[in-house]
Amino acid sequence: MGLLVVACLLAALLVEAGVRLTLGDRIVLFPRYHTGADYGEFKLRMLRPNQQFHHRSRDGEWEFRINSAGLRNDREFARPKPPGVFRVLCLGDSHTQGYEVRQEHTYAAVLERFLNTNGWRAEVINAGVSGFGTAEQVAYLESEGVKWQPDAVVLGFFANDYEDNLKAGLFQLADDGALKVVKREHLPGVSVQDKLYSVPGAKWLGEHSYAYAHLFNLVWEQQKARLAASARAAVPVESAIATRAVDEHETRLAAALLERLGGFCRSHGIKSLVLDLPQTDERSAARASLNPAARTAAERHCDGVLAYAAIIQPFAGVADLHVAHGQRHITEFTHTLLGVAAGQRMLAWRAQPRPTLPVSGGTR
Repeated sequence: MGLLVVACLLAALLVEAGVRLTLGDRIVLFPRYHTGADYGEFKLRMLRPNQQFHHRSRDGEWEFRINSAGLRNDREFARPKPPGVFRVLCLGDSHTQGYEVRQEHTYAAVLERFLNTNGWRAEVINAGVSGFGTAEQVAYLESEGVKWQPDAVVLGFFANDYEDNLKAGLFQLADDGALKVVKREHLPGVSVQDKLYSVPGAKWLGEHSYAYAHLFNLVWEQQKARLAASARAAVPVESAIATRAVDEHETRLAAALLERLGGFCRSHGIKSLVLDLPQTDERSAARASLNPAARTAAERHCDGVLAYAAIIQPFAGVADLHVAHGQRHITEFTHTLLGVAAGQRMLAWRAQPRPTLPVSGGTR
């Protein structure tokens, strides 16, 4: 029995060494650490509360510190909100959560420092969750995020949100174009992760083993592709006969979700700001994530849009807007641009008359 154990260990070490030698530069060790959460009528993914973990790739190593509410923040946030505090809720995917970025350099953290440097008592909540699309962000806002009593909501919109909204299947467009809730649970990969992380040593493997990470990432991408294909197949036939038609359906769904977000925020006395996060194919090449129709919806129904052309484009080809390798997330430089631009927009809001905010001990 002892010889068998030794043989298995040696085989595992040989596999690990082989993967590192042949694929080491291309593999990322980015454990997701999701679990499920009941948010009112919705069941969604959240970051595992009270966790500390690391991401690694050839570009560096980044520490994640998650508080008791599953937020990438070092401190806890009081409910109800303390008097005199201007609270911002940041919604988004892995770019907002801050993959390949140090905790204190996410645009949420930059925004908080900027506002406080300018004399505000600001708290900025980073509620970004990797894999979230606009649909999950809206569901989270309406069922859980509003309980933080935000004065402003910042939504980071990225190019894969169009497909992610379709995959989530939480909202659907009716024949008249109206948005309706059709599903209240979306927990991809959560049951598998819950089982994995109950096994001693699994967390360590996720952060250190290239062979384990390679296998996990392959399975994860296959499941994402399968879910996307299933979601597209469920789109009405007239919208699924060609790639262009599918793009149009995804655009209309994204626009309807942005309209819903803006309407919800206004009905609760909350300012809303949409960030057009840059997408890329090359290290310094970038382009907008919001297409014209989605951007028009955001401009019409939200209080502000930080457009790629105005905020990011002047630096394309001049600075590194995305991390060179890994999963090509936006760099700390780009986070800084976005955080400062969001703060400047909020300073401009202060100069405008603000609506009276309802007082509540919970939701608003």
